[in-house]
Amino acid sequence: QVTLVESGGGSVQVGDSLRLSCAASGPTFSFVAMAWFRQAPGKERESVTFINWRGGRTWYADSVKGRFTISRDYTKNLVYLEMNSLRPEDTAVYYCAGSERYYSDYYYRQIASYDYWGQGTQVTVSS
Repeated sequence: QVTLVESGGGSVQVGDSLRLSCAASGPTFSFVAMAWFRQAPGKERESVTFINWRGGRTWYADSVKGRFTISRDYTKNLVYLEMNSLRPEDTAVYYCAGSERYYSDYYYRQIASYDYWGQGTQVTVSS
């Protein structure tokens, strides 16, 4: 069974940085894309960023562009989310997701495009 496990969340002050990690494991899998989503209290889960697993192409939501960076270690099955200049509106549970399906980039922004999800890690940004 494929398992994704996030780590690295915590409580920080405005302007601080955090680095989230996502480790993938299982007997066999082949991800096409991996992503980070987030869900704030009372709001729907939203796409933050994704990366093409093999080629490394990335996409970012406007709300995090220039502040967040997604990266992956292809050989170690690890995905990272480096978050800088954090704001209170970044407060949410952050989820790692993986897709084994080939889509155009638009679809990787959608929850339904992903096959596997981590349990989430809490990020809290206080002013």
